[in-house]
Amino acid sequence: MKIAMIGTGYVGLVSGVCFSDFGHEVVCVDKDPRKIEMLKAGRVPIYEPGLDVLMARNVAAGRLSFTGDLDAAVDGADAVFIAVGTPTRRGDGHADLTYVMAAAEEIAHALTGYAVIVTKSTVPVGTNAQVRAAIEKTAPGKAFDVASNPEFLREGAAIDDFMRPDRVVVGVTSERAKKVMGEVYRPLFLRDFPILYTDLETAELIKYAANAFLATKITFINEIARLCEKVGADVKQVSRGIGLDGRIGNKFLHAGPGYGGSCFPKDTSALARIGQEHAAPMQIVETVIKVNEEVKRRMVEKILDLCGGSVNGKTVAVLGVTFKPNTDDMRDAPSLTIIPALVGGGARVNVVDPQGRREGEHLLPGVTWMEDAYAAAAGADAVVILTEWNEFRALDLARMARAMKHSRMADLRNVYSPKDAAEAGFAAYTGVGR
Repeated sequence: MKIAMIGTGYVGLVSGVCFSDFGHEVVCVDKDPRKIEMLKAGRVPIYEPGLDVLMARNVAAGRLSFTGDLDAAVDGADAVFIAVGTPTRRGDGHADLTYVMAAAEEIAHALTGYAVIVTKSTVPVGTNAQVRAAIEKTAPGKAFDVASNPEFLREGAAIDDFMRPDRVVVGVTSERAKKVMGEVYRPLFLRDFPILYTDLETAELIKYAANAFLATKITFINEIARLCEKVGADVKQVSRGIGLDGRIGNKFLHAGPGYGGSCFPKDTSALARIGQEHAAPMQIVETVIKVNEEVKRRMVEKILDLCGGSVNGKTVAVLGVTFKPNTDDMRDAPSLTIIPALVGGGARVNVVDPQGRREGEHLLPGVTWMEDAYAAAAGADAVVILTEWNEFRALDLARMARAMKHSRMADLRNVYSPKDAAEAGFAAYTGVGR
């Protein structure tokens, strides 16, 4: 199959590279000439483990290429994927469809024969119908179908998620489109990974419902964590105790500083807005959004309490700023709430993150970037574990405690136990929900 991938952001680039590894001929398109030149030079503009190797292999095999010429990419394509950004629109919380609709109109002009126009971007219910209407208006008489194919990629594990998915969701309105999409995903079908065919609206809603449910699980355990602190229970044991129930499962039950990233904040906000517009309020989702913001602010209070009520004039070492490990993504990361609050409170903040500096330097003004955790903690009044990178999971705590001015730890990911910290010489420790 010949595939055109419009957009080389996280979703577009990972999907394009993986489709080419399936054996398809894939052309990735982007309007940013600097990004295209970077990709042509073999450099990946995002951090995703294994993506650079997979990209190089398929470029070398002649199956994967990059261009700024949308017309050339769409010419003769069997499927054209729209994988552009849908950021939260300012003022109303809805997804901004400006880039999606602009891409649809450009594709309409470029079509030279039948193709399936596939929306990969996360879009509100009804968007694919709008895409169809826009193409029909721009290019009346041209043969095409529209399909919805939401992505379910976890940053840091995206390649494995694409190659070994829990499911592939495809919304279609014709047998012809279903056949094309079946060929696109044929390698997965042959390996017995489930492909769920639905109508367009159902596919669109599945994406939002899935992310909202996962965000709800995270927020639920964070509320339980707060109660654990009040009654003297241990949230890690509570999580294990309920997660062993097959009806609940153990994933997304890790207490921490709240969810962030490119999907959960944006998608919960959009789903809440969709519900309001259709007079079917998503009351649970609206509460999840509210509580998640409160959780982030509660983390600031934890650090202040650890430091005797104030961080003014004190040095705080923060380990990790990305919203999760194995990514460089800073979007809606808890660090963007917590660190500015510390700086605003008069703290000197030393920051360490294996991949976060490139994005973080302009998002977190007033901090000092360090190369390793021990340098950041030297002479500090407190150390905060904010992102559970592997390199922060096996620290020499005794060495760190000895180097600090005051050996205090706020372990906001519960990487270590209070016993571990005390035995290493930490005078004070606070976790989440214990």
